[in-house]
Amino acid sequence: HHRGWIGRVVNIAAVVATAIGVATTLGFGTIQIAAGLERVFGLHAGAPLQLVIIAVAFVLYMASTLSGVDRGVKWLSNFNLALAAVLLLLVLVLGPTGAIFNTFTTTLGSYLNQLVTMSLRMSPFSSSTWVADWTIFYWAWWISWAPFVGSFIARISRGRSVREFVIGVVLAPTLLGFFWFSVFGGTAIWMQIFGQADLVQALGNGYETVLFTMFDSMPLPLLLSCIALVLLMIFFVTSADSAVLVLASMSTDEAGDPPPKRKLAWGVGVALIAGALLLAGGLDALQGMITIAALPFALLMVLVMVSLYRVLDQEYTRERRQAQRQRHMIDAWIAREMAAQEETQAEAARAHDQD
Repeated sequence: HHRGWIGRVVNIAAVVATAIGVATTLGFGTIQIAAGLERVFGLHAGAPLQLVIIAVAFVLYMASTLSGVDRGVKWLSNFNLALAAVLLLLVLVLGPTGAIFNTFTTTLGSYLNQLVTMSLRMSPFSSSTWVADWTIFYWAWWISWAPFVGSFIARISRGRSVREFVIGVVLAPTLLGFFWFSVFGGTAIWMQIFGQADLVQALGNGYETVLFTMFDSMPLPLLLSCIALVLLMIFFVTSADSAVLVLASMSTDEAGDPPPKRKLAWGVGVALIAGALLLAGGLDALQGMITIAALPFALLMVLVMVSLYRVLDQEYTRERRQAQRQRHMIDAWIAREMAAQEETQAEAARAHDQD
């Protein structure tokens, strides 16, 4: 039961993972937005600008959260999706379109073919830190998002079937993610290979500048960079508003929508954590906190998967028994109707014989 000590432990782990995961995401986004503002508008991407970006993000995601799921959160999400589609289509059309589609097909096949191998790869006899810096780090980052994303999607998906949920939450976004990375990643690789831009050198100056360096080598660079900056901010806001809502819900025993004061407290907390991590150690501090926060919940996710299987099995068994009872009731009704019809026919035959 969620009110028992086990439920309390799970809630605490979920709250910690969510708060740190969202705060570090705000930190990463702040670094990239600041770098973009410096490259496009000449602003200095130092701590003052980063703190201003965090403050603006705080105001936006709190306004969205306090307005409710059906108003601010929904409107921002729809606007964000439309703007992301515009940027995706612009890069697809202005970039190497043929190479992008070839990249999508090739990488999708390679991913499906090597999924198990790459998932279990650890490089134990190599001094390279690539697996730890990329695969394990990103897994930890996604795990830290699992509690609030799962809770929020469950809240807005009430009434949907499991099939609709799997298609709308797992399959469709995964394919869209493949295509998104093919468009941007394929364009970047094509530019690097064919000498259109030196993105490797840009990466040496910081990962946050690579996207804008790529845009500088494409048509309409200012438009693409401005859309990307707006998207970076809104992508975080649409994630943070739902995260704050879930954090407030998980930290209260009250049913329904959590009180505004609790939402505000968590909103302030997320912003303060992000600012503190940026001032304390920048990128290294953000990566370290992600890994620390995700480890406890990674263990709990195994239990969650077992629990999900048990719930689905119980639901399937209940529905099967209910269907069997309905079939038995229908069979019994048909049998009674047939018996009554036979009795009527027999009475009619006896009356005919008497006549």
